[in-house]
Amino acid sequence: MSTTKVFISIPWFLPAFRAGGPVQSIANLVREYRENITYFIFCSDVDLNGAALEKITPNEWVAFNDHTQVWYAGPEKISDTMVRQVAEVKPDVLFIIGLFSWHFNMVPLIYCKAPKKIISTRGMLHPGALSQKRWKKWAYLRLFKLLEYHYKVQFHATDEEEHQYINNFFDGIPDIFTAGNFPNVIGSLPLKQKEPGLLHLISIALISPMKNILLVLQALEKADAVITYDIYGPVKDLEYWDNCLAQIKKLPPNVSVINHKELKPGKVSAALAAAHVFILPSKSENFGHAIYEALSAGRPVITSYNTPWNQLRLSMAGYNVSVDDTSGISEAITFFAAMDEATLTQWHLGAIAYAVKAIDMEKIRSGYKAMFTP
Repeated sequence: MSTTKVFISIPWFLPAFRAGGPVQSIANLVREYRENITYFIFCSDVDLNGAALEKITPNEWVAFNDHTQVWYAGPEKISDTMVRQVAEVKPDVLFIIGLFSWHFNMVPLIYCKAPKKIISTRGMLHPGALSQKRWKKWAYLRLFKLLEYHYKVQFHATDEEEHQYINNFFDGIPDIFTAGNFPNVIGSLPLKQKEPGLLHLISIALISPMKNILLVLQALEKADAVITYDIYGPVKDLEYWDNCLAQIKKLPPNVSVINHKELKPGKVSAALAAAHVFILPSKSENFGHAIYEALSAGRPVITSYNTPWNQLRLSMAGYNVSVDDTSGISEAITFFAAMDEATLTQWHLGAIAYAVKAIDMEKIRSGYKAMFTP
């Protein structure tokens, strides 16, 4: 059987980690799905913050695993290099990750040739995502529709909700594949000792309005319990983080907030092991790898309804809350703070069971098989 060549265009890839979900999604994809596929990943040689990646060889194809090559493009003539490499590889499928990057989304869309072009929107058409930098995004998407690119490509959605957002935005025209994200399963971590009236929270996320960390901090202003809150993640929006810092100064003495900044993937398990509950009431999540990792580790999750992880309380796996007021978050924090260790153990097991039940690996594989068939 012949091998299908899949050329993936993405702004950042491992060892970059600061860009969050899309990097993890593609890393999991090339690890888990390898049925007669050869991947060629074209990305930048820097991380989200512009820091040069360590231990890479730029501007040539290097092996990531036995069926994946990566090209870490230097800053000079990225677009020209992209077009040239696509022409030389001659992929069967050009898989474009994202919508709004000139070099990594627009250039392959407009200038590169392949029998099959697929745009993976990665949640970027979710109303919550479009509300951020909205005028710039809407101007681009309006031009996209005027030039009728949605007739010329196919789209990738990671679930039925995203499928519907794409379909609605482009008036029912697009050809859309649905294939879920392969998860990173951490596995059960020992439960941290728990006493009523004490709670250790953790967030792992890019610091931006989308992740709603400020709302958590505002909710903590009303906390009566002794709370420790660990925040891990690079700052994407400095003005937003300044607002977070101002809010931290308003918190009562029973609440301690620790900003750890960045967290490399290899240290996620240790960070989760030190906490009781994961909290991230995102305005939207295409998947939410950090949320799933927490659930798989046995950490109940406080998150919004705008993620794939809903009906958490029914499964004793966590708490869903609103994205625009603090009352639900305060209620959830109070609920978990009051728990003793025996009760939290039940929720620990509920989170693990929820994570196992939520993922159908064979369904995900079949989705990618259909999408990557030339």
